[in-house]
Amino acid sequence: MVEISAEIFAADQVGLVIADASGQLHVVAATSDATHLIEVLQIQNGEGPCLDAYEFGPPVVVSDIADAHAQERWPTLSSAIQELGFRAVTALPMRLRTESLGAMNLFRVAPGEMPIEDLASAQALADVATIGILQHKAVRDARMVIDQLQTALNSRIAIEQAKGFIAQRVGISIDEAFNRIRKYARDHNLGLTETARRIVDRTLDPNEVAPRA
Repeated sequence: MVEISAEIFAADQVGLVIADASGQLHVVAATSDATHLIEVLQIQNGEGPCLDAYEFGPPVVVSDIADAHAQERWPTLSSAIQELGFRAVTALPMRLRTESLGAMNLFRVAPGEMPIEDLASAQALADVATIGILQHKAVRDARMVIDQLQTALNSRIAIEQAKGFIAQRVGISIDEAFNRIRKYARDHNLGLTETARRIVDRTLDPNEVAPRA
């Protein structure tokens, strides 16, 4: 994404930052070491066009990072960006409605605003990437829920089987069989599901769990 953006838009270098689940930004791609360093400095110092685009939403267009307004707004980053050879920055939010994922940042050596058509196209690319990431996240989360439900179901099946096996083998009620299994698990520092599975696969003697009277 950053390589394509650097090629087709009016940008000399491009960087991309994405937030993790806790909201902490990380540099995930950059077209140069200098660009990577700028992104890291923004995150570490808590200031810069990138952070503003991520936190507040609208694109941040800086035609000259050396002007008084930019230096007042981002004192640390303004100097650092100039020292690394750039003068203009455009930070594009990666956001869908209220959910913000990160920002794509385009740097230029010469001062001046990015052409409006490039700005619109670059934002469209960032939007498409945002949708793709969110779709991937939705699929991953759905799979996680399915896995959790399957694990819970398998656990419940094992416990029900163990209860029935103990009740039939020892001649007690289903409720009493469950109480005996739970007590054995606690006394031996085992999980309830693990205890049930051992009963079902015959690696645990039912008489140890519920001795006959």
